[in-house]
Amino acid sequence: MLGTVLGVGAFVAILGLTSTATGQISSAFSPLSATQVDVQDTGPAGNGQGLQTDSPRRDDFPEDADQRVERLNGVVHAGVWWKVHSQDGQPVSVAANPPNAVDNANAESGSVDIYAASPEALAAMRPTITMGRSYDAFAENRAEHVVVLSESTAQRLGISRIDAQPAVFLNGVPYSVEGIFSDVNRLPEVLLGMVIPTTTAKHDFGLPTSGDPAHMLIETRLGAARLVASQASIALSPEQFDRFKAIPPPDPHALKDRVASDLNALFLLLAGITLAIGAVGIANTTLVSVLERTGEIGLRRSLGARPRHIASQFLAESTAIGALGGLIGTALGVGTVISVALAKNWTALLSPSAVLPAPLIGAVVGLAAGTYPALRAARIEPVEALRR
Repeated sequence: MLGTVLGVGAFVAILGLTSTATGQISSAFSPLSATQVDVQDTGPAGNGQGLQTDSPRRDDFPEDADQRVERLNGVVHAGVWWKVHSQDGQPVSVAANPPNAVDNANAESGSVDIYAASPEALAAMRPTITMGRSYDAFAENRAEHVVVLSESTAQRLGISRIDAQPAVFLNGVPYSVEGIFSDVNRLPEVLLGMVIPTTTAKHDFGLPTSGDPAHMLIETRLGAARLVASQASIALSPEQFDRFKAIPPPDPHALKDRVASDLNALFLLLAGITLAIGAVGIANTTLVSVLERTGEIGLRRSLGARPRHIASQFLAESTAIGALGGLIGTALGVGTVISVALAKNWTALLSPSAVLPAPLIGAVVGLAAGTYPALRAARIEPVEALRR
């Protein structure tokens, strides 16, 4: 009975807890993720051999890409960005002082990533500026040599303040530090690097490579992301809109359904294993009972009981054990769901289709587990049984 209690209890508790937990997904679905659209350049791919000196460079986004997309209803910020590589495909050398005076510890900064981003793309990232400010459209239009550093990059370069107008040298070219940010809400990869204007990046380092093509980051109002995604490619290139692929955020309802399905499949497998263990326990106990009650079986057979009567007796006993275990397990499972929901301040969700059949499942498990012992008891001959 204990095996059935555990199996049925796990069955009810798992279904209830997964329903209750997935019910919280919609409220926990990040508004930031729900308001972000990524647009990718789907033009010809690179040669697949990594960055080489002859890697093709291309930028299919129009010059006024930001303005085109920002005119769409529901768009807050939209801008183009990409990862910067030098013309020869080698890492860009980064230093916080002129190369002939820089300390070796600061000179070894080849792992610092450099990103080009328009002012609107930088605004869509939602950086938390701790010092200074972000660059603006003026710096973008004039291809100014300005840079915004992440806090970790500033520490690596030994820059702790910007009132002294520090400069960062990229391949020997000075860039004035406009600001330092400690966090971003989108594109967390820039937290390990620095950001420069796109016009400056094109002038000093060339177009984006096919290995790291240009992207567009779009911030939308809540609820407008999927509509903006369907219109962004056409706004960027009405004549060849298939050159761009807009990726909207996942639908929260579909996400909830997928999570619920995955959790149910996993935990129902565990509940099934527990039920199987319980069934084996019932079968083993019933079989031992048959062996211990051989004399009783022989006496009943000698008094006129037929094999089907003996089989029915043991099947009824095992079914009753399974049904009782199912009832207890159902009560424990429901109690577990309610207790967890109260502890987490959730709304408990229990489907009648999962709770009501649970005692019946326990009875079926008991019936299946008692079948073999019952058939073995029915085959015992009266004379042989009385002899024992």
